Amino acid sequence: MLMGNCLLLFLWCLIDKSFVSPLHSSSQSRMGKEQYRNMLAHRKHGMMGVHRVKRGWVWNQFFVLEEYMGSDPQYVGKLHSDLDKGNSMVKYTLSGEGVGSIFTIEPSTGDIHALRSLDREEKPYYTLRAQAVDVLTGRPLEPESEFIIKVQDINDNEPRFLEGPYSASVPEMSPVGSYVTQITATDADDPTYGNSARIVYSILHGQPYFSVDPKTGIIRVALPNMDREVKEMYQVVIQAKDMGGQLGGLAGTTTINITLRDVNDNPPRFSKSIFHLRILETSPVGSSVGRVKAHDLDSGKNAEVEYSIVPGDGGSMFDIYSNKNTHEGTVILKKRLDYETRKAYTFKVEASNAVLDHRFLHLGPFKDTATVKVNVLDVEEPPVFSRLSYSMETYEDTPVGIIVGAVTAEDLDVGNSPVRYSVEWRKDSENHFDIDPVEGTLSVIEALDRERHTEHNVTVVATKVNNPLLSSKVTVTIKVLDVNEFPPELAFVYETFVCENAKVGQVIQIISATDRDIPAVEHRFYFKSPSQTRNRNFTIRDYGNNTAGVVTRRGGFRRLEQSMYLVPVVVEDGGYPLQSSTGMVSVRVCTCNTDGSLLSCNAEAVIFPMGLSTGALMAIMLCIVILLVMAVLYMGLRKHKKKDTLMSSKEDIRDNVIHYDDEGGGEEDTQAFDIGTLRNPKGIKETAQLQKIRSEDEPNRASVCMSNEDSEDIRAYIHHCLLENSSPPYDSLVTYAYEGEGSVAESLSSIESWVLEPKEDYRNLCDWGPRFKTLAGIFKEHEWVNVTAP
Repeated sequence: MLMGNCLLLFLWCLIDKSFVSPLHSSSQSRMGKEQYRNMLAHRKHGMMGVHRVKRGWVWNQFFVLEEYMGSDPQYVGKLHSDLDKGNSMVKYTLSGEGVGSIFTIEPSTGDIHALRSLDREEKPYYTLRAQAVDVLTGRPLEPESEFIIKVQDINDNEPRFLEGPYSASVPEMSPVGSYVTQITATDADDPTYGNSARIVYSILHGQPYFSVDPKTGIIRVALPNMDREVKEMYQVVIQAKDMGGQLGGLAGTTTINITLRDVNDNPPRFSKSIFHLRILETSPVGSSVGRVKAHDLDSGKNAEVEYSIVPGDGGSMFDIYSNKNTHEGTVILKKRLDYETRKAYTFKVEASNAVLDHRFLHLGPFKDTATVKVNVLDVEEPPVFSRLSYSMETYEDTPVGIIVGAVTAEDLDVGNSPVRYSVEWRKDSENHFDIDPVEGTLSVIEALDRERHTEHNVTVVATKVNNPLLSSKVTVTIKVLDVNEFPPELAFVYETFVCENAKVGQVIQIISATDRDIPAVEHRFYFKSPSQTRNRNFTIRDYGNNTAGVVTRRGGFRRLEQSMYLVPVVVEDGGYPLQSSTGMVSVRVCTCNTDGSLLSCNAEAVIFPMGLSTGALMAIMLCIVILLVMAVLYMGLRKHKKKDTLMSSKEDIRDNVIHYDDEGGGEEDTQAFDIGTLRNPKGIKETAQLQKIRSEDEPNRASVCMSNEDSEDIRAYIHHCLLENSSPPYDSLVTYAYEGEGSVAESLSSIESWVLEPKEDYRNLCDWGPRFKTLAGIFKEHEWVNVTAP
């Protein structure tokens, strides 16, 4: 065997002509000669082996078998130089990878041996350098030559699956040949040498369901109609064998877990055909009645089931909800139940797949139906009113005790208990109605007023006699209808004007009306002129929209002839009984331009455009009258005081002077003034002359008291005046009171002298005699007060 391998190596070297090339031409020619001689020897001795010749070849590549198990070192090859004459004068040296530890050389012969077993999978080749040197001198005989020792592969590694075990999946019901997965094994042996690394795949376990391609390792479906619901998981064992699968090759195996993926190939199916459910009649809407379930052998979304109620007689009372998590259908109450009306309901429920696979529709309809029977359980219930709410009407003038309507409730249970009625009283509102406890009739117990409350909400309670704890309530709305109590009235106090040049048919005022009644619908008013009187000046035109116009019936109005007109307007409503009232529209006659703008009018007519109403004018007139009355009363009181003064003076003139205290000249001053002069307007001229004389003499006064000559002139003047009149000598105060402030002769009283002539100096009164002594003292005191005042 070893000789055969060596022969093969020799032939391969001949073909490749790969040598360790020397550095000079003589060496190359010598090696060529040696090669030729070796070939002749090989031909001579045949194919049985390599005959050792006298001289060996120097190869550029050597081979060594891996995994050598012999006890002696493995012979690799021999190095030889032409300069070696066999006299042991040439020494061979070796250097490079593994020299000393793996490879060794015999220095005298050049034989190379491997000291230990090699593994090609660890290192496939080694690079070394050889040289021949002179033993005596140590000088190189030839240049250093590099060569390779290659580890020759043997089939010592089986194929391996580095990623196993494997997992794969394929849809169920897949056709034959459907791709599942691909696996690959690796062999550490040399793929370029022999069949050590040529792998063939085969299936050891998993037939007849799956197959594997021997070259590529692709696994495919081998059996049709594989059903996941029958078997979901398959375990397949694959073998990989080298040496092309021949006998003696090494093999490795792996396991593949193949899962069948679900497809929607199964319809949902109910476990039973009839489902019996029960529910109380008092259950609220939305309550759960029960559950139904249809089973689907598929999984995931393919197993989702949608439930629906097949339209029918009993299905309208219920609804069904599909639960995606539990795949159940929950029956839900849709409407209120009544045991006395219906005790059981029957309907059908359909279950179907939400997602369909059209490839399998030929297998049949993917839905199923079942019957659901729901029994209603009886519960004792409160009385039930015939209506959910009641609405009644009554007039606001309905007398107390009159029935306005009735409510009805009954016990629908089997016992059919009697029912009693009552009104739920409210503390925060007035209670105008009462109810008969047996008949359920509502009657008025308090007077109604639509203007206060247009409607009343009454809560009626119905209670079972057999079980007072069970009761029900209903709302009764009672609308109070309006009785036409109040007549309509004009909306405003209308005051307008008409131009003197107004034309026939001219609208001078738009009027409207109001009504204190509250109608159920909008008010409807009708306007017209009174039928019993015919107005030749104005008429009323009804526009039909609750307004009317005051229209002239003639032209040529004259303010001087008649300045104001009162136009009566009759307003009627549409109520029952019919109510009406008559209002007045005040029309003033004014002068206007040709375009209708106001020019002039009487006092009241001018005020009207300014926005003053008749009421405001009447208030002004009332104030004027009050002022006139106050003026008259004042004048009357003044006359009354004058009469009283005269009567007192007639009784005792002297007492009158004493009554006015120091304002006169005392008892001796009986001839001080002439009353006739005061009454006679001609005396004014003399008084004016006297005042002129005083004003001229005033600058010449140098002291308080004047000369006796001046005093004599004054006394003579006063005495002359007193002798001319025979009337009693009235005091100045009496004369002032009698004549008043408006006398044309002015007052001669000594009291007002200092007021009328504040600049006049009365300090000379002390020289007028004892009659003016008191008067002089008064002025002196008054002057002192003015001086000391701050």
